[in-house]
Amino acid sequence: MEAGRFNRRFQFQVRVAMDDSHGNEVADWYPQFTVAGSRKYILRGAGEAIMAARLAAKTFATVTVRRSSATRQITAEWRAIDARSGEVFNIREQPQESEDRGNLEFLCETGVASG
Repeated sequence: MEAGRFNRRFQFQVRVAMDDSHGNEVADWYPQFTVAGSRKYILRGAGEAIMAARLAAKTFATVTVRRSSATRQITAEWRAIDARSGEVFNIREQPQESEDRGNLEFLCETGVASG
């Protein structure tokens, strides 16, 4: 993928649970790093999950970032925030190496609660 195709900035966040000193567990999202990347919405498809998502106003997208020591830490429990639009991308699968092994790609879902 050409460098010009990485036209977005994504902040990756991890959810951390902590004790609130009253015996309750409170979780919040904490930024880990911000990198350039791209996103491509999955608009076509007749799969059951895609059709159900359309009815619930959810959208699937593939997010691609350069492979690095930081991005190799990303797991399906993380989320990405588009720094420009503020759109939240909940990561739904473990990142996969691209064919040239220089990038990581993962399936994300938008329009859902990230709680």
